[in-house]
Amino acid sequence: MTTLIVGEGESAGADAAAHLALERSFRGHLIRPGDPSYELRRKVWNGSIDRHPSLIARCANVRDVVVALAFGRELGMEIAVRSGGHSFPGLSVCDGGLVIDLGAMKRIDVDPTARIVRAQAGVVLGELDQATQAFGLAVPTGSVSHTGLAGLTLGGGFGWLMRRYGLAIDQLLSVEVVTADGDVVHASATENPALFWGVRGGGGNFGVVTEFEYRINAVGPRVLSGLLLWPLDEGPQVARFYRDWADSVPDELTTALVLRRAPAVDFIPQALHGQPVVGVACCWAGPVDRGERVLEPMRRFGSQVVDLIAPRPFVEHQQMFDPSFPRGIWVHSKATDVRSLSDDVLAVLLDYAGRVVSPGSGIIAWQLGGAVARMGNLETAFGSRSSAFLVDIVGVTDSELGFEQERAWARECWMALAPHHSGVYVNWLMEEGERRVREAYGEELYARLQAIKRRYDPENVFHLNQNIRPT
Repeated sequence: MTTLIVGEGESAGADAAAHLALERSFRGHLIRPGDPSYELRRKVWNGSIDRHPSLIARCANVRDVVVALAFGRELGMEIAVRSGGHSFPGLSVCDGGLVIDLGAMKRIDVDPTARIVRAQAGVVLGELDQATQAFGLAVPTGSVSHTGLAGLTLGGGFGWLMRRYGLAIDQLLSVEVVTADGDVVHASATENPALFWGVRGGGGNFGVVTEFEYRINAVGPRVLSGLLLWPLDEGPQVARFYRDWADSVPDELTTALVLRRAPAVDFIPQALHGQPVVGVACCWAGPVDRGERVLEPMRRFGSQVVDLIAPRPFVEHQQMFDPSFPRGIWVHSKATDVRSLSDDVLAVLLDYAGRVVSPGSGIIAWQLGGAVARMGNLETAFGSRSSAFLVDIVGVTDSELGFEQERAWARECWMALAPHHSGVYVNWLMEEGERRVREAYGEELYARLQAIKRRYDPENVFHLNQNIRPT
């Protein structure tokens, strides 16, 4: 075990005693600078984040979370909480502080009869999908399979099933939370209901959520899904047709308009690699024959160069975007909701799509509506149910080379859309400050979240997140 070097005097003795007590009671893995796994464990998905915590507490169970949290608070350390490590701004790691790492807590229990699944906070989406799809069931989650389930859920949970079944939080039944005081509490509609309301969209502001219980729904195991691509030269016609067509499709279909350079992946013809394209990605979670009829107009439009829509296992579909978002890429996200894909909005998106330099950068406009919009605005702590599309502008490079240029491109595109902003998804914010967090929720939801924050974390121990300030 790495020897901890502390300062001198009474405080040094207290610090050393605290470390010794932690080592005696902690059942997981304590990782410090210099340990063989330190470099691996300090890194997060976004390669542009380069932070060096003093201690990473890789927890084996809930008691480890309680012990690590008490240790960090006793020594006055900054505390980050990591589940999948997939947040765009890398808020699950810190410099010089403590990382409470839940990545080893991966228990999943599926009850196919009751249609309930319980999953610990270290589970990633692909693992949950594998467990539930064994019974032809699924939770509506995200679009990249190595995303952490915890972070995705706590911010809302966008994904390919959302128009049919809503967000991940709309299927959440209960949670287990370690509060700032170290209490382990359960929250549901009937037990600690205010806390339960807050975690459904309020992020990790109120404690360390260690377990989630979801309702699971019939999906697949095969869905009709895939990607259509056209040359960007046809972008205006394709985008306008897509907008009108998407406005009429049933809730079983979730779609996204994609503008980028064609990725160099096996399922796209090599001659198209790196070329500017406009695409439509989709997932139909219903009877395949009906889905074929719904998708036919889009598939027949214009002179598309790629049609990858086919029945496939849902778990395979959930990995469709994985090659575009591998671990270690440098990424900067600028996101905004829009009320419609108006001609003016499309003009901005097409203009900036034509300026993309990096093969990894792009714009994805996710179609909302359906079950997302049917949930009442005040039923959960999620502020963007009435928007029509969520536009995510991502500047991506493989390394530091060219990253500043792609980040500037993403910011400029977002600014050009400013007249059309109508909200934002907290999970796709960078470190943009309190004003943007307030915009994500709106003043009514934010005030309600503040009251819960004051009750459960008045000292703002959990502030490395899209922070709800207690005062």
